[in-house]
Amino acid sequence: MLASEHDWPSGARALLARFTHLNLPDGEWPWHYGGNFPKDLPDEAGATHIGMFVVWALLSGLAGDIHVRDFPDTIPNLRSHSLTPGKFFLEMCDGKFTDEDLTEEGNAFALAYFDFEKGSYLRDYEATLGKNVTTLYHVEDTWTNFDRLKIVLEQRFIEWKSKRQ
Repeated sequence: MLASEHDWPSGARALLARFTHLNLPDGEWPWHYGGNFPKDLPDEAGATHIGMFVVWALLSGLAGDIHVRDFPDTIPNLRSHSLTPGKFFLEMCDGKFTDEDLTEEGNAFALAYFDFEKGSYLRDYEATLGKNVTTLYHVEDTWTNFDRLKIVLEQRFIEWKSKRQ
């Protein structure tokens, strides 16, 4: 169980920092800086939890203009499962999740869902995918895991939208 913000994968802290415009230097992959990233995993394992959310948002109609207009092959490539969510995040988003990635509605949802005090993404991620792994970083970057998490994300988005109306 994730007891406090300090136990959360630091990628979530980096995501929140990006959404609040506290940018890190280019080329620094922040998801395990200062965290407890396991030495037995490749760095790419630190992108899985963010990649799952980003890909879900893009496939759910929340893709920003950068993915719709500037890179129109993004959504069809995701639908074809040519890259796993974490790999997509690293290769196509350069390991960065910014407000350009999502629509205004998508950004509003991301900010609410990743909020450390009120948000529930990491708790949902852990409850859905973290039961049989050593750490949340050990969750496999697969479309099967994505499909399991997608059900929860869709429900959370519906709940969030109903509260906004």
